Amino acid sequence: MGSEEVLKKIAGSSGDEFFSPVPEGYEKGKTKFIIIAGSVMSGVGKGIFASSLAKLLKYYGLNVAPIKIDGYLNQDAGTLNPFRHGEVFVLDDGLECDMDLGSYERFLMQPLSRENYLTAGMIFDKILKRERKGDYLGRDVQFIPHVTGEVKQALRKLAVKSKADVVLVEIGGTVGDFENAYVIEAMREMIYEEGKNNTCFINISYILEPPNLGEQKSKPAQLGIERLRGLGIQPDIMVCRSSNPIADKIKEKISVYSNVEVENVIGLHNTDTVYKAPFLLKDLKADERVVSLLNLNSKISNRMQKKELERWNKFVEKYTNIDEKVTIGIAGKYTGLNDSYASILKALEHAGTHNNLRIKIKYIETTAVEEGKLSEKEALEDVDGLIVPGGFGKRGAEGKIKCIRYARRKKIPFLGLCFGFQMAVIEFARVKAGMENADSTELEPEAQEPVIDILPEQKKIEGLGGNMRLGGQDVEIKRGTKSYELYGKENIRLRFRHRYEVNPKYISKLEESGIVFSGKHPKYNIMQVLELKDHPYFLATQAHPEFNSRPLEPEPLFNGFISAARNSRDKFV
Repeated sequence: MGSEEVLKKIAGSSGDEFFSPVPEGYEKGKTKFIIIAGSVMSGVGKGIFASSLAKLLKYYGLNVAPIKIDGYLNQDAGTLNPFRHGEVFVLDDGLECDMDLGSYERFLMQPLSRENYLTAGMIFDKILKRERKGDYLGRDVQFIPHVTGEVKQALRKLAVKSKADVVLVEIGGTVGDFENAYVIEAMREMIYEEGKNNTCFINISYILEPPNLGEQKSKPAQLGIERLRGLGIQPDIMVCRSSNPIADKIKEKISVYSNVEVENVIGLHNTDTVYKAPFLLKDLKADERVVSLLNLNSKISNRMQKKELERWNKFVEKYTNIDEKVTIGIAGKYTGLNDSYASILKALEHAGTHNNLRIKIKYIETTAVEEGKLSEKEALEDVDGLIVPGGFGKRGAEGKIKCIRYARRKKIPFLGLCFGFQMAVIEFARVKAGMENADSTELEPEAQEPVIDILPEQKKIEGLGGNMRLGGQDVEIKRGTKSYELYGKENIRLRFRHRYEVNPKYISKLEESGIVFSGKHPKYNIMQVLELKDHPYFLATQAHPEFNSRPLEPEPLFNGFISAARNSRDKFV
């Protein structure tokens, strides 16, 4: 039986062993598949490599749809601790997902959806629900063919919905992880069913360079290749990540052990910024090799890619040649891991580059401020601007409020995000609106003056997962405000991730005391952006505008904040 016949088999159709469901409208060969997996260690840079390759292919004029597959059993990334997994990135359709999808959105300058993300939890939930309904017609439900079939189904559905020329698949973790075994098997089946000219498997491996030896060692990479081939997959391209450029003898060793031609063994060493990664891949002709392997030459435009790369290069040159600096304080409780605030850091980079400023970050652990181990003056006296980011729970909350109070009084530019918006409301209510006992019911369930309360529609929902206001929402901006000056229009769209909001009961009193709610829900009494008039820059939003920032299109609230931070710095120079 050939791959064409296998591809046409439907789940449980005749008790056969094939399970390769084909979505309506799917045509074999119309969409090509690039599969990227890592070995030796996690954190090898699969996301940046995949984003950069996708960018180059998109610049050719190809329609590229990325998908990240994570092996954990969570339904999504929403309940994962930022210390363990980095930030939770929220898509416009409300899916909470891996931070790598943020990299894809920023590099590709295009919004993604829940079809671009897949977890083991999603797969097994779907299978178990179907089994309970009797959809498998009495069959025993197994990893092969049913679990692997669902993985392939997800890739083909994405191909149909996105009308992609290329679906780029990133497999989280590493080759050899137990939780990835069925995903790797699904990719083996995918290569078998789709055909070699329609698939390209790229293995990203790490080349060690122990300081005490002073030379690169390829043995761990060789063992990773051996494991991959033992699982039935022959890579088409080997990418060797390293601190320094790969020696020719290392490439030759990898070529011999992987059965990959030397010209398809690519050395990818560290650069001083991820923004240069697309140019490094271009210099190595990685995109050209992929195009050749997938027979896409007739679909690409070299002229278009050259033009788009010139545009990108202007941004990169500007970013790398900036000398002026501003110091931005980030007052939070996940300050021990940069990835906890990845999108905020990127949004600051985008706005900083637009304003010809290099951003220096000062992390402020608000638990220390709360406990009196660090005063707000010590924390903020050397910053040009303050960001209080999102978060959950009571720990460090009073420390954030102290930092906001200091920034408000000392006229330090301030930007509050989500939880930071709520803390700004509480601080203002206590000091300026005469509500000494103002609080949030998230922090004090029996608060006497609950200026921040749970969303009415959430009060009947229990559990942490899936009960928040998530994703893109329309925001109505009030004319004559700083927010309107920044956005230049009355209707915008921002992404949200929260359960609590400004209690409608206290809105009038807060406004009478001086808060300007410059952004609200178009239909409901939900406050979404606030600002103060007697301050150089004091804005906060219930949203996460950092998710909308792009390298060539800095997010307006961040752009205005960095501009104000420059003015703040200049006052004290």
